[in-house]
Amino acid sequence: MNETLHNTTMGFKPKIAIVDNNTLAVIGLKTMLQNVMPSIEIDTFNSYEALQMDDMDSFFHYFVAIKIVLENRTAFLERKHKTIVLTTSNDPSTQMSYFKSLCINVPEEQLVKSLLQLEQHGHAGGKNLPKTIQPVKTKILSDREIEVLSLIVQGLINKEIADQLNIGLTTVISHRKNIMDKLGLKSVSALTIYAVMHGYVDINNI
Repeated sequence: MNETLHNTTMGFKPKIAIVDNNTLAVIGLKTMLQNVMPSIEIDTFNSYEALQMDDMDSFFHYFVAIKIVLENRTAFLERKHKTIVLTTSNDPSTQMSYFKSLCINVPEEQLVKSLLQLEQHGHAGGKNLPKTIQPVKTKILSDREIEVLSLIVQGLINKEIADQLNIGLTTVISHRKNIMDKLGLKSVSALTIYAVMHGYVDINNI
């Protein structure tokens, strides 16, 4: 049994590494990953050398700046099923072959969606991201609020939600406020994470 699997079965948190010398990018990505996968442990490194000094094979996945992957291509190719390359371009022609890429130069909502897709499906040719602890199934929202939440995270505006549910615009606004107050969430990105992780909306529909 490898160490990572052993740690998981023994109750330790699975670990993910972020390897990037851009401090702001690291902080932002770490925060989003913790929101999407609250049961994981995230370690950050500003260089490949710093990652090497740790037990790099104890990590489920590495989120690594493209420059660092290029400079240490052989090492990451050996671990390509674990490596997710952080890029600033969505153009497939600029992305590295053999690796899964994640564009971080996008609006927050789009990046959250990409991370949720990774969490839900893993990535082609490799292992899935570690399974996260599912949220407690205590029902906080009413059935109508769940309907409104689902439509919000699918990108509908208040008037479209009102039309689809055949309710008044002020009722939608009231539901929206109640949802945010009950959950303590103030952004669409946060609502999206909550809705997907609780199974209220399919990641493929947003």
